Amino acid sequence: MKIKILIIISILFCSSKCISQNKKIDSLKFLSKSQNGKQKFKTLLQISEIYSRINLDSSNLYTKKAFEISKEINNDSLKMKALMSLGFRSFESGDYSRAIKNFEKALPISFTLKDSTSIADIYNGFAITYSKHGDLKKSIEYNFKTLSIYEKIKDSLGVANSYLNIGWDYRKLKEYKKSLKYNFKSLEIYKKIKNSLRVAMANNNIAGTQNELGQYKKAIKYSNKSKEYFLKLNFERYTAYPISVMAIAYDSLHNYKLAKKNYLKAIKLHTKNREPYELAFLNYSLANLYYKQEKYTEALFTAKKAFSFAKEVNAKEYIVDISKILAKLYEKKNENKLSNKYLKLFIKYNDSILNDEKIKSIAEIETKYETAKKEKEIAQQKELLLEQELAIKNRNLYAFILSSVLLILGIIFWGIYKKNQFKRKQLQKEIDLKDALATIKTQNRLQEQRLRISRDLHDNIGSQLTFIISSVDNLKYITKGVNDKLIEKLSGISSFTSQTIHELRDTIWAMNKSEVSVEDLHTRILSFVEKAKNTYQNIEFEVNYNIDKNMSFSSLVGMNIFRVIQEAINNSLKYAEATKIEVQLQKNNNFFEAIIKDNGNGFDLKSIELGNGLSNMEKRMSEINGKVKIESEEKKGTKISLSISLKNTSKDL
Repeated sequence: MKIKILIIISILFCSSKCISQNKKIDSLKFLSKSQNGKQKFKTLLQISEIYSRINLDSSNLYTKKAFEISKEINNDSLKMKALMSLGFRSFESGDYSRAIKNFEKALPISFTLKDSTSIADIYNGFAITYSKHGDLKKSIEYNFKTLSIYEKIKDSLGVANSYLNIGWDYRKLKEYKKSLKYNFKSLEIYKKIKNSLRVAMANNNIAGTQNELGQYKKAIKYSNKSKEYFLKLNFERYTAYPISVMAIAYDSLHNYKLAKKNYLKAIKLHTKNREPYELAFLNYSLANLYYKQEKYTEALFTAKKAFSFAKEVNAKEYIVDISKILAKLYEKKNENKLSNKYLKLFIKYNDSILNDEKIKSIAEIETKYETAKKEKEIAQQKELLLEQELAIKNRNLYAFILSSVLLILGIIFWGIYKKNQFKRKQLQKEIDLKDALATIKTQNRLQEQRLRISRDLHDNIGSQLTFIISSVDNLKYITKGVNDKLIEKLSGISSFTSQTIHELRDTIWAMNKSEVSVEDLHTRILSFVEKAKNTYQNIEFEVNYNIDKNMSFSSLVGMNIFRVIQEAINNSLKYAEATKIEVQLQKNNNFFEAIIKDNGNGFDLKSIELGNGLSNMEKRMSEINGKVKIESEEKKGTKISLSISLKNTSKDL
């Protein structure tokens, strides 16, 4: 019951597929009526392609119509495609001689058009046709030619098809391991490019080879896979091939019932599409099954049908096998004359198909292909190495050129930079020279101003102060003995005025100089100390210097240093009650230092507020960017240090 249900489902499934295909054909036929030229040609070839799955006679008819259109519009490319299609349709119909003629007509056009893909496809047509015709040498020769072209143009599908055909031919040559090798190579590519139709074909070929190797269960497995693919793709006609392989597998497993069932299914499908080559093989296989079952009458009837189909297409390898079984069957019937006839046919065709020389020749074809392939690979490797070497040389050359250009540009830019730098230096020198001239000019004006002021001070204020002293001395003389307090006051005024004159002279001295050297400073200090000695005879003075006497300062810096030293000595004279005062002028690194030290009472810096004199010293030093430091300790004396950077040269104002 279950089997009946499955059969009904299969019939319904196939019917639905056929309906779908017929609808598509009807649609294309309707479309072609409104078309002309190239468009109509393409549509007719589409119809032919669909019919090739279900009805070869209709497929041939529409291919011929397409060919007539290609002749009408005189288009070589379309002619070539139509002739190729006619070749393949003739091949599928078992008319191998016509197939060869059509391919021979298409080939020169493909060369004229320089169409490598079409050349390879035509070679492929020759290969499969000669294979069916039993000329395996030519078949393999064309297969390897086809393979070389497909590899060159990197056509994966074409390469896989060539592998599949080579695998089929090696199976006929009983080179089963080689057959499996090429079939599996084709299957791998078909799966990779997702071509289901070709996957089905590869599985079918593998199944056939597994049969030859005696691996019948594997053969059934691969056949079922192939059949499923063909059914999914609506290629019902092609299911005959895996069904044939399953029949042989069941036959070899001695399951004659299933074997016969599958033989008859396959014969029915191939009879529908009038394929004598396949019918020759299947009827031979069925006759062989009957022979094993000792059903000699059925075997003889079936073998005769097989021989008729084989002779129709001149399938030499099947004529050999069928002749052999007919000879055996007639022997069983004691019809020795007919048995001898078929035995002679067997020997004749067997010798024509395969002999050692032909097998050797076929092996040489593959060897030539492999050698050419290796040589091509070696040539490609050499070419690649040469390209790499050239690329390295070019890269090195470009690097050298680039380096040279960069070096030249670098030298140019360096020259421009140095030139600009020189110009900037020259410009800076000119600016500095102008600034120096301006400074000198300003200094000269200032010096002139100083000289004018100093003359005015000397001539006016100096003479007036001298007049005051003279007047006070006259008053002292007139009032002598009259009033001692008045005399004392007048003496104080005279002394103060004399001191003022001395300080005025110091100011005029500084103003008259544009710069003050260490020697000038030392001389002025000595002059001041000599005057102090006259007043403070009980104090010892010591003035030393340890510095280049020609080193100089601006008049402002020199005057401020002198005033600070003067103030420091005055403070020691007035408040320290010292017996010794030392003045030391020296250089410490890049600083000028003056140290004024006494051995007087000293004082506590924390407890005593600094007076105006000490504050003035700090103020004067800050004005010239100098520093003053006061160190003092009770009963041990006082040390005043002042310092200024030697950068304050005579150019400083």
